Amino acid sequence: MNSSLTPTTHALLLYCRAGFEKECAAEISAFAHRDGQAGYAKTSDGSGFVVFHPHETSARVSGAGGIAFDRLIFARQLVQSAVLTGPLPPDDRITPLLEQALSVAHRFSDIRLETADTNEAKALSTFTRKLAVPLRRAAEGRNLIAEGRLVPRLHLFFLSATDAYVGVSFEDNGSPWPMGIPRLRFPRGAPSRSTLKLEEAFLTFLEREPASLQPGMTAVDLGAAPGGWTWQLVRRHVRVTAVDNGSLQTELLDSGLVEHRRTDAFRFRPARPVDWMVCDVVEQPFRIAQLVARWLAEGWCRHCIFNLKLPMKKRRDEVIRCEEFIAVTLEDAGCPYRLRIKQLYHDREEVTGYLQRLPEPGTRSTRR
Repeated sequence: MNSSLTPTTHALLLYCRAGFEKECAAEISAFAHRDGQAGYAKTSDGSGFVVFHPHETSARVSGAGGIAFDRLIFARQLVQSAVLTGPLPPDDRITPLLEQALSVAHRFSDIRLETADTNEAKALSTFTRKLAVPLRRAAEGRNLIAEGRLVPRLHLFFLSATDAYVGVSFEDNGSPWPMGIPRLRFPRGAPSRSTLKLEEAFLTFLEREPASLQPGMTAVDLGAAPGGWTWQLVRRHVRVTAVDNGSLQTELLDSGLVEHRRTDAFRFRPARPVDWMVCDVVEQPFRIAQLVARWLAEGWCRHCIFNLKLPMKKRRDEVIRCEEFIAVTLEDAGCPYRLRIKQLYHDREEVTGYLQRLPEPGTRSTRR
């Protein structure tokens, strides 16, 4: 390898929303410690990423096991065996990048050239686009591309034109999307941009459970107006009771699939159990946690997607508080469940949760 390169110890690289680096760092540190991986996290405010350095490189850090991506709330992507490489020579960046990649794995199912999701980092997009094609050709020429579920994806995460982290992610333990961002287009006819939050939530949480959302199912949308989340359900041919004192988009009411109930979301009770309840009410997160826990505990719904609007301070603490309340409530009610919470790309100062009531008698509850 080029002697001018200065790799660091293999680390975990996590992409996150700019401004949530501290939450992401605290989370990965807590999970690593819980899993017996001592180390420390480094980041800077507004950078859009976190690096966790283990005190000792272990198979669990550099392999497909170890920290589970699905357990992380604030991480958009989990890159393992990450090594900081640079400075890259301006006349040939490809050779040292591929040499460094080969120190991590022998073959790759994909090559992703990425940056942090910040305005400063986006200035590198022209550079990475120009580098992508010749780099892939060079990798193919060296027979480094191979198919297979267990073959890792190669990530080249550029901090500048001369410095990049080189690491891998795995299909079953990372985001499927480049930079951890689903590229969704605002659908024509949708009443609000909040519709993208629910679409992303379906893609994120139901990827392995597509049968959980089928035409002909029933749903309640709490805090529905003007109808962004109801729109996503209607396009999937789900019958929706839209609960909000505000007005709904006329086209939704004309669909024949929507009943509008002008009442308070916290007072509404369904006449009979429904398949889904979704909730994007602007309210204190703990009140929303109480609401969704009751809906599941009472058997009013089997699936729930909800949004928690976070406070300015102690944001991770508030999420944990809500998680623990939901867990205690459902465990006390003898209600088997599965809960996942994630900060989605289309979330802002908020996170999105998916809560599922498990139907099998005696099934153990599953927390992240």
